[in-house]
Amino acid sequence: MTINGWIQILIYFALLTALTRPVGGYLYRVFNGERILLSRPLGWLERGFYRCAGVDSQTEQSWISYTLAMLAFNLVCFVALFLLLLAQGHLPFNPQGFGALTPDLAFNTAISFVTNTNWQSYGGETTMSYGTQMLGLTVHNFVSAATGIGLALALVRGFARRSASTIGNFWVDLTRATLYVLLPISIVAALFLIWQGMPQNLSAYTNALTLEGVKQTIAQGPVASQVAIKMLGTNGGGFFNANAAHPFENPTALSNFLQILLIFLIPAGLTNTFGRMVKSELQGWALYSAMSVLFLVGVATCYWAESQGNPQLTTMGISQPIGNMEGKETRFGVANSTLFATITTDASCGAVNAMHDSFTPLGGLVPMVNMMLGEVIFGGVGAGLYGILLYALIAVFIAGLMVGRTPEYLGKKIEAREIKLTMLAILCLPLSILGFTAVSSVLSQGLAGLANTGPHGFSEMLYAYTSATANNGSAFAGLTANTPFYNVTLGIAMLIGRFAFIVPMMATAGALAAKKYTPPSAGTFPTTGGLFIALLVGVIVIVGGLTFFPAIALGPIVEHLAILTGKAY
Repeated sequence: MTINGWIQILIYFALLTALTRPVGGYLYRVFNGERILLSRPLGWLERGFYRCAGVDSQTEQSWISYTLAMLAFNLVCFVALFLLLLAQGHLPFNPQGFGALTPDLAFNTAISFVTNTNWQSYGGETTMSYGTQMLGLTVHNFVSAATGIGLALALVRGFARRSASTIGNFWVDLTRATLYVLLPISIVAALFLIWQGMPQNLSAYTNALTLEGVKQTIAQGPVASQVAIKMLGTNGGGFFNANAAHPFENPTALSNFLQILLIFLIPAGLTNTFGRMVKSELQGWALYSAMSVLFLVGVATCYWAESQGNPQLTTMGISQPIGNMEGKETRFGVANSTLFATITTDASCGAVNAMHDSFTPLGGLVPMVNMMLGEVIFGGVGAGLYGILLYALIAVFIAGLMVGRTPEYLGKKIEAREIKLTMLAILCLPLSILGFTAVSSVLSQGLAGLANTGPHGFSEMLYAYTSATANNGSAFAGLTANTPFYNVTLGIAMLIGRFAFIVPMMATAGALAAKKYTPPSAGTFPTTGGLFIALLVGVIVIVGGLTFFPAIALGPIVEHLAILTGKAY
């Protein structure tokens, strides 16, 4: 580890903290229906959409109606993208003449982008036409992110409202999130990335002859427009197979910094939006603080592990003065590679600027654990906020048990129904991750995809189902996942991680909205101080982390111990 590396990490965190309140305030005004700078130029478009869709923006929905609207919309999105992928070879904007995807790959990819996962069993520049990238993948990057924001706001309204039967209007939240938040920021970010050297064109690939006399095909296309929203919307699907390690998808140190800043921008801002909506910004800062503690511990651990280098080379007396550089871009080095890896797995982004499969066992453990915690360390746009709020309910419930009184959070009594729904949402994640990993580790179809044996091969499978269920999309790239078995099982894992979590979460929102407000008393557990932050962090680590400890012990931990004895996999 170097002072320069730590300075870069701290500059990033300081800027993120400085932006949290202004971004949160802007989001609050947008979704509260207040007038903003973009109201005049874009307001007519919002109203026009409502008229065309037959939506009454003044009518709100119950949690059931909101959830059904969201599910119906996502079903239509899945079918539309699935058909587009199958028809790709007959559609325009396809200068390379790419054909249709296989049905199992189309199924996996369509689910991947609808669930905000962007798992890639395909190579972007060798599989997807420009039309598919723009009309299919980029569009879904916008609407899947907007869906997550809307769901988070619905849960927050459940806390903020008293004796209410409604929690907002899905169509209004979806429209405002896309029109006033995601689209304008993405346009500005895309222009910045183009300035940094990122391609944005519809030209056919360029064939070049290298100095060695070898023919090289240089892929290009409408890259900047997709990269901007894939980062801002915490989607992560790369235009190129190498993702942000590709020089066209991440040309400079500035483009690298902007991309990781975009990943956390809205999730961090939403914590402040939450505080404003419940009339106490300190509540939002408490959540932000808990997220920050987990983030800083993760990046410090990953940075330390990768800076030590490969333990096997160390035991052989081979010096590694700059740490483990296998699978990393020399342009970014260890500090920016580990910072990127930690951020992208804290959020449900999955973009990478280094190959996680090449990290040391302990370095690769950090991204895996980040996802196992439910990706609530800032998390995906919306998903991180509603995820950590469910953990907050468990934290205050445990605090209530300690003092023998009914727990309260934000003036709402937390009773058996809310805790049952919360645990139902949280427990579906380990059920999917551990269940699918166990099945894959004993079936020939699962074992056939491994590039490595032993604990590292097990880590590849465990990471894949963790990433899919957590709706992240990053991978230990040694796993060959483009097979019918993995395409189908990973697709099902993505659905469980997204919608099996959302439905009980929305039921919790409806139950909270219907509750009366209970004024705080002398026995009310304060939820803005250090004690609550520590309890929340502890609950996330214990409930979210220790569930997976046996699986982790079979993978990264035993691999690290084996390397210390001189055995590698």
